[in-house]
Amino acid sequence: MSIVKTDICIIGAGSGGLSVAAGAAQMGAKVVLLEGHKMGGDCLNYGCVPSKALLHAGQKYMTWKAAHDHVRATIATIEPHDSVERFEGLGVRVIREYGAFINDREVQAGEHVIRARRFVIATGSSPFVPPVPGLDKVPYETNETIFELKKKPVHLLIVGGGPIGMEMAEAHRALGCEVTVIEGMKALGKDDPEMAAVVLEKLRTDGIAIEEDAMAAEIRGKAGAIEVEAKDGRIFKGTHLLMAVGRKANTDRLALDKAGIKPTRGGIKVDAGLRTSNRRVYAIGDVAAGLQFTHVAGYHAGVIIRSMLFGLPSKAKTSHIPWVTFTSPELAQVGLSEAEAVAKHGNALEVIRFEFSGNDRAIVTGQTGGMAKAMVVKGRPVGVSIVGPGAGELINLWALVLANRLKMSHVAAMVSPYPTMGEINKRIAGAYYFPRLFDKPLVKRIVGMVQKWIP
Repeated sequence: MSIVKTDICIIGAGSGGLSVAAGAAQMGAKVVLLEGHKMGGDCLNYGCVPSKALLHAGQKYMTWKAAHDHVRATIATIEPHDSVERFEGLGVRVIREYGAFINDREVQAGEHVIRARRFVIATGSSPFVPPVPGLDKVPYETNETIFELKKKPVHLLIVGGGPIGMEMAEAHRALGCEVTVIEGMKALGKDDPEMAAVVLEKLRTDGIAIEEDAMAAEIRGKAGAIEVEAKDGRIFKGTHLLMAVGRKANTDRLALDKAGIKPTRGGIKVDAGLRTSNRRVYAIGDVAAGLQFTHVAGYHAGVIIRSMLFGLPSKAKTSHIPWVTFTSPELAQVGLSEAEAVAKHGNALEVIRFEFSGNDRAIVTGQTGGMAKAMVVKGRPVGVSIVGPGAGELINLWALVLANRLKMSHVAAMVSPYPTMGEINKRIAGAYYFPRLFDKPLVKRIVGMVQKWIP
C-alpha cells in the first residue's frame, strides 16, 4: 500500500472534476485525480454529447447506422480533451481506481492511500430506476445503454417526460421509430407551462404519442413485446423500453460515513461555498444535491478553486444558471419562471412577451414558431423563458444579464446586427420600454414643448 500526499484529491473525472483538476494543476497545486470508470464521465459518454449528437443525426435524416456512427465519432473527437494523457500533461496524477474514504483525511483508491489537504467529490449521478413492479423481469434501457442499440426499435416506450425523455423521443422518432412517452404527471413539468406547451404540440404533430398523468403501475412482457400499465388502467405496448425518470447521486462507493459526511436523499448536502459537513471536503456538480447540469459542475469548479487555492470567500448561486432542452423547438430558461416570479414579487412584476414572428430573420428562414418572455422587476430582469429555434443560443445573453444584475436599459442599448435572431433579445427590451415612451401623454407634451424651442 503506497501513501500519496497531495494538495487536492478529486474523486471523479467528469465535467466538474476535470475542470477542478485542470485549473488547480495549472495554477501550481499538486493534484491527484481518481476515476474508476470512464474519463469524461456521464456527459461525454452517456449524456449531453451522445444525446445531442443523436438529435442532430435525426434532424439531418440520417439512417440508424449513420446516426450511431455519428454519435461514436463525436465522442471519439472530444475524448482526447478529457483523456488521461492530457491531464498527466498538465501535471495531474491520474489514478484509474474508484476512491473511498477511510477516515476524515484519507481516501483509498486501489493500492493507494491519498492524504490530501482538500478533497473534492465530483462523482456525478446515474439513471434513477424506480421500483415499478415487473421492471426487474423486463429488458430496459437507460441513457447509459440506449446509444449502444444495434438495431432500430420498432416502437420505443419512454417512461419519463422530462428533458431526457423528450429529447430521446424526438431523436428516435426522427430516425423512424414509433415513440410513446409515458409521464406520471405533466411532460416537461419543471418548465414554464406556456412555453412547454409549444414544444409538446410540435412533438405531437411530429407523431410522438405523449401520455400524461400516466403513472406506471406495472411493467411486463419480454424483449420485443413490452407492456406498461398505468395506475388508471391504460396499457401501452412497444418493442423497447427506455427508463428516463430522473437521476440519483453517485455516493454508494464513497464510504462517506468514515469521513463524517452524511448523504441526503438528493446527494451530499453542502453549504454556500460547496463544503460538506467535513470542512476538508467539497462536493460539486450532480452529487451536490442541486441543479444537475454539466455547466453547473463547471461553474462549481470555479467557485471552489477560488476558495481552495486562494483562500478567498466564494459562494455558489443558482439565480443566474440557465438550462436548455434541445428539442425542436428548443426550450430555454434562466432565473425565475413566470409562476416563480409572481409568487416572489407579486404586483411589482411585469411580464414582457415577444413573438418570433416579429423578427425578420425568423421570417426569412421560416422559423417564426417561437416566443420569448422576460420577467422584470423595477427595470431589472429576474427571469427569462424562450421557446423556439435557437433558444439555447438566445438565452446566453440573459444569463450574462442576470449574472451581472444588469438592467433592461443595458439590453436596449445593445446594437444587434440585422437581420439576426439575436435581435429578438433587443426587441424584448424594446417591448418593455415601449409603453413608457410612446403611451405616455407627459412624454408627448415634453417633446412638443422642446420642438417649439429648438431653432
